[in-house]
This record gives sequence, structure tokens and C-alpha cells, in this order.
Amino acid sequence: MTTFPLIAVLLPFLAAAAGLLLSRWPHRRPDGPTREVEAARAAVGERANTRAAWIAVLPTAVSAVLAAWLAWGPGFAFLHGVTTSPPTGRTYGTIVTGGIPITLTIQADNLSSILGVLVTVVALAVQVYSVGYLRDDPRYPSYSAFISLFTSAMLLVVYAGDLLVLYVGWEIMGLCSYLLIGHWWEDRSNSRAAVKAFLVTRLGDVGFLFGIFVLGLAAGSFRIGDVLAKVPEMSTATLVTATILLLAGVAGKSAQVPLHTWLPDAMAGPTPISALIHAATMVAAGIFIVARLFPAFLAARPTLDVLAVVAALGMLGAALAALAQDDLKRVLAYSTISQLAYMAGGLAAGSDRAAIFHLLTHGAFKALLFLCAGAVIHHVGSNLMTQMGGLRRELPVTFVTMTIGFAALMGIPPASGFFSKDGILLAMDGALSHGSLTDAAALLLYGCALATVAVTGAYAARAWLRTFFGEARVVALPEPEPGTAHVVDVTEAPRTMLVPVIVLAVPALLLGFAGELHLDLGVAAVSVVLAVLGAGIVYAFWRADPIADPARLLGPLRVPCERAFYVDGLYATLFVRPILALSRLVVRTDDVVVDGAVRGSGRSARGLSGVLRLAQNGNVQLYVSGVLAGVLLIAVGAVVFT
Repeated sequence: MTTFPLIAVLLPFLAAAAGLLLSRWPHRRPDGPTREVEAARAAVGERANTRAAWIAVLPTAVSAVLAAWLAWGPGFAFLHGVTTSPPTGRTYGTIVTGGIPITLTIQADNLSSILGVLVTVVALAVQVYSVGYLRDDPRYPSYSAFISLFTSAMLLVVYAGDLLVLYVGWEIMGLCSYLLIGHWWEDRSNSRAAVKAFLVTRLGDVGFLFGIFVLGLAAGSFRIGDVLAKVPEMSTATLVTATILLLAGVAGKSAQVPLHTWLPDAMAGPTPISALIHAATMVAAGIFIVARLFPAFLAARPTLDVLAVVAALGMLGAALAALAQDDLKRVLAYSTISQLAYMAGGLAAGSDRAAIFHLLTHGAFKALLFLCAGAVIHHVGSNLMTQMGGLRRELPVTFVTMTIGFAALMGIPPASGFFSKDGILLAMDGALSHGSLTDAAALLLYGCALATVAVTGAYAARAWLRTFFGEARVVALPEPEPGTAHVVDVTEAPRTMLVPVIVLAVPALLLGFAGELHLDLGVAAVSVVLAVLGAGIVYAFWRADPIADPARLLGPLRVPCERAFYVDGLYATLFVRPILALSRLVVRTDDVVVDGAVRGSGRSARGLSGVLRLAQNGNVQLYVSGVLAGVLLIAVGAVVFT
């Protein structure tokens, strides 16, 4: 059993290697007439996709079983407040660096074991779902292999016992995110979204790496257990410096203010990738890191104040942006930013257990919502809610499961989000009277959290009504161009897409009962009332005019909310355009000055060679005349000057 964490990490990695190298083996080029060649290529592609699907799904399923085995006791113990049981795992060697060694430790403790279940279950659901969603995609083998590699990297982050080993998985996740967001790279907007996600998250990772160095040097070890044991001996300045640097990486990976702008654009990737990376796993990595190193953050009170302010701004701002979006996937993207900020707020309020519990429930219901959105887009052929409506009759299974997801997102009992969100709000309420936050930060955090509950109810109800109710505004479109969602002419998505959706609906509805139920009736009542109030206002606007967008209730704030308060434009003005202008200046300087000097020296050499060539033209008479002229000049000079 001590090797289970390592096996769980290695299986998806081996699946990724096999998927890239073996799914198209043997490589035979079909010959013959054009039609026969096309049919043969289609058959080869279908066999490759089928082989790649088996290679991807089976190892992920085994990893899920191993993760569930590891979490059977310790995972539920963490949800019930037990965080100190001994980890399961072992050290597989030490890398000597000339300074602090790197220990290759893979282990599962109470926290990591429950996160391992989330990662593997969602990854398995996405792999199965993708078989139907991308069944005709010629690059499906590489797509499924990159998902397997991402799953392995995320499990390495979860099970790593050394900070630098964890950082390896952290960076591989970023690479896989870039590759998967840009899966349909033929569309320039997709490739730009992939590059933007890569650059923004790398910017945060610079601070994250230096934060690891600060903690490791202060503790004399990069082992997570040793670092946490040395926290009481570290100075406040060291802890604040390290945790602030770590927050840069957290903001990048978990799409928090001010590094949140990459996540909405990342919706250009396939919808299953949105469910895996941008709802349940990679974006959750930042929250996991804070929980993993929580004693260090608790000892750095200024960092918790910064985290509280960032969470407050992120949760309310992203919720308002979600209320104004027309693209269904962008609604869910901004919702993800908002819910991750909830988790960050719970951590700032001093409750890592409440934050991780909400991370688990959010992973279930947000992955469910993204996969349901994929089924809707698969049917309609568009991401825009203006082209949806009345789909509850055509997509009954998707309607029921997505309703469960929206109920969990809003925090309506008995859905899982109700219990986990109540735990976070209760922690924020407690931070007002006692805790490590300053009074101003605690008040701002709790006030924004309550306002976000109402706005969450509003945007969830808006998306639900505009997608499934009213008059149908579009019919299934013809087969789209390559690189866009496949459109079908049946009432529901293929079974490979429906089964993962139905499976995820169960934890989205019931996972809340797995935690320790300590509901505060006052906080719970306020939360439900605010969510229902927000949904009721949207319903009233929709009922008055079912065709018009209920987002009109925002009034003059609608356009700023739709453009996410112009943060992208601000960054373009402050950073992108100056850097582009500077780069153009550098290119011009290089072309005119550096290359100009080289080209000028070449032209000078050619000019001098032209002058010399006049004397070296091969005319013997000219040579003799020159010699005689020279002799004459020497003779005259000798006579004159002697």
C-alpha cells in the first residue's frame, strides 16, 4: 500500500507515453484511388482514436481506484477535522544538489488523499466524455494523451512530499494546459488564448518558485513535513515574504485577482478541458497549496489580510461579470473565479477544512456544469445563450443534471454546495469576532461574500432560464468546420457523454452529507434567502419579457460587467502596448543600428574593392604605363630634392 501513491502517479504518465507513441502504430500510408484512400484514412483514424481511448481510460480508472483506496479512511477523517494521521508512502531516493537535497517522496496524507480522489474521478469522467465529444477529431490521440499527462502531473502535486518535486508537477500542468487550450490551434483566437494562459500563469510561477526557495532555505529542507515543523522557528519577515511570493503562484494557477484574466479566454479549448483543468483540478491547485502549507500562512497575518482582500474583490467582481455574459462557458468561467475566491476567503478566515470541503463539492458540481454545457453546445452548435432556449424537452437528462449543478452552485439545500458554502460563510462570520484578520479585511470579506451569494443566485438562474426555458431559438446546424464542436441531430448526446454527467450528478447532489454537518441556522438561512432573492429578481425580469436578456437589470453597469470591468484593457494599456512598442523599438534598433553597421561595413568594403579593381583590370599596357610613370616620378623627385 505504500507504493499506491507512486503507482497512481505513474499510470497516467505511462498512458500518456503510450498514447503518443502507440495509438497510431503501425504507421501505414494507404494507397489507391482518391476515394479509397480517404476511406482508408478514415478507418485508420477511427482505429487510432479507439485505441487511444482505451489507452487513456483504463489507467485513469485504475488510478481512481487506488486513490479511493488511499482516501477511504484518511480522506473522510480530514473532512471531520482530523489532519494529523501519519502519511502513506515512501521516499524513493535523494538528489544531491550541493546544498539542500531534494527528496523524491511520494505520499498520501489526510489532505492529499481526498484531493487525489477528486482529480482521478473528474479526469476519468472527462476521458470517457471526450470519447463521444471528440470522436471524429483527427488529433484525439494526442488530446487524450495530454489529459493523461496532466492527470499524472496533478497527482504529483497532490502526493508530493517535497516542495521541489511538487513544483515539477506544477509546471507540467501549465504545459498541458497550454497544449489543451490550443487543441484547435487553427483558429487564431484559440492559439492566442493558450499563449495568454501560459504567460500569465508563468508570471505567477516565478514568485511561487522564489517562495519555495525562501521556505526551503529557512527550514534547511524542502520536505513539506520538515518545512511545517520549522515554521514556529521562522521569523515573521521570512514567513510573510515566502507566503506573499507563494500567493503569486496561487493567483496565477487559481485565476485570482490580479492574474485571473487568462481563465475566461481559456474557454476557447474543448469543453471537457474546461471541466477538467478550469473547474476541478488545475485551478484548484493554488487553493490546495495554501491548505498544504496552512500553518505557514496562519503565522503570516499580513498575508492573510492580502488574501482576504484579493478573495473579496475576486468573488464579487467575477460574479457580476458572469451575470452579464452571453457565452455559456464564459458564465461558468467567471463563476469558477468567484467560487475559487470563496475558497481563498475561507482560508483567509482561518478554516482550511471548510475551504477544501468547498473545493471538493465545487469540483463535482462545476465539472458537471461544464460537461452539461458541452452537451448543450454539442446539440445546438453554439456557445451563445441567445441561440438557446426551450431545451428542457429536447435534452431531458441534461436538463435534470444541469439543474442539480446550478442548485449546488447557488447553495440550495440539499445540494452539496449548500453545506460547503455554509461552512465558509460560518468561518467568515467567526473571523469578524475572533481570528487572524484585521477588522477591515474581515468585514470586507464577509460583506462581499454575502453579496456574492445573491449575485450567484442571479447569474445561475439567468443561465438556467435562458438555456432550458422559453421558446426554442435555434435548430441543430449542419456539420461545422474542423476545430469546432460536433453537432448531432438527436435529442440527447451520445451515451459516452451522458454517463459521466449522470455519475457526477450524484456527488454534486449528495457530497455535502460526507462532511461534518455543523450548520449554523442563522448563516444558512441568510445564505438561502439571498440566493433565492437573486434568483427571484432575475425570474421577475425574465417573466416580464422572456426574449430579452435579464442582464438588463444591471442597467448602466451591464457593459462594464460584460467586459469584466475593463481589466484586460487596463493591462493592455499598462503592459502589453508598452512592451510591444519597446519590442518594435528593439527590432528597429537592431535592424538600423546593429545590422546597419554590418551592412555598412560590407558596402564600404565593396566600394574600396571597386577602387582597387580599377588598377587590377588585366591590361598589360596600363601596368607598363604605371610602372614607367612611377619610375619617372622617382627620377624627378631625386633630381629636385638632391
